[in-house]
Amino acid sequence: MEERNKTLGEFIIEKQSEFQYSSGELSRIINSIRLAAKVVNYKVNKAGLVDIIGAAGDQNIQGEDQQKLDVYANEVFIQTLINREIVCGIASEENDDFITVAGSDKSHSSKYVVLMDPLDGSSNIDVNVSVGTIFSVFRRKTPVGTPVTIEDFLQPGTQQVAAGYVIYGTSTMLVYTTGHGVNGFTLNPAIGTFYLSHPNMKFPKDGNIYSINEGNYVHFPQGVKDYIKYCQLEEENRPYTSRYIGSLVSDIHRNMIKGGIYIYPTSHKAPKGKLRLLYECNPMAFIAEQAGGKASDGFGRIMEIQPTELHQRVPFFCGSYNMVSKAEEFMAKYK
Repeated sequence: MEERNKTLGEFIIEKQSEFQYSSGELSRIINSIRLAAKVVNYKVNKAGLVDIIGAAGDQNIQGEDQQKLDVYANEVFIQTLINREIVCGIASEENDDFITVAGSDKSHSSKYVVLMDPLDGSSNIDVNVSVGTIFSVFRRKTPVGTPVTIEDFLQPGTQQVAAGYVIYGTSTMLVYTTGHGVNGFTLNPAIGTFYLSHPNMKFPKDGNIYSINEGNYVHFPQGVKDYIKYCQLEEENRPYTSRYIGSLVSDIHRNMIKGGIYIYPTSHKAPKGKLRLLYECNPMAFIAEQAGGKASDGFGRIMEIQPTELHQRVPFFCGSYNMVSKAEEFMAKYK
């Protein structure tokens, strides 16, 4: 069988030996995410036909309007993981607190917790722009058999055992890593199967795309302003191209394939940044590093940050290694 024609299921079985400590749970978590992604993909693709777009009328813990599809995707991923009794805890960007999961026998024997952003970029749904799901998997810190605590979720990104994203776009892809490189699988909608389409994905070391919301330029730190000016200078291989979708999964995915940097810095409007460390930055940082890229808060490695709260926000610089390093040089001048 050609490498490219492998299904996600076959790939997971083949790579089972790479999952340290695991006797199948991690494989089953990835399989559960695959199943939930197919269900959400179906809803996303018919969003314009049914009353699933628009605001649900509530706000999530961050005070952001929840879209109807946000709520739906959240429920699908949570129920899929709970029903298979493979995780002991779940934290979602859409929920105020983490969820403790006991098995049908009331035990807490599972070893892993999942943190997720069930539908990233959902404000773009009604204009038919790609959205995504982001997930992160940790091995629990508290003793197996006991209910999970906040300690199990507040782990630095270096402790992740798996991370990935699903992008619901012109084609639907699942991209993930378990610390042994990054692989992308594309859904064949005719038969509902993910096939290995992008083996061993790598960020180009350099790129010519910068992704940032320049409408907020006046609010940015001086280091970011200087880096943007550097990107726009007509010298060497610059000016770079500005490409900003406003959907984290889409922007990172494009930059990983074409080469580029994504920046969501602090600003006067978002003094700690906007993106969540646990649901967005850590998993994307793990993927970026495994793909030869780099992820930073502007001064240091994202995955070394010790989280202090479930919905913590941080500035985020992620992408091609040399581009992120150059941005850090500009930031360092104002440290």
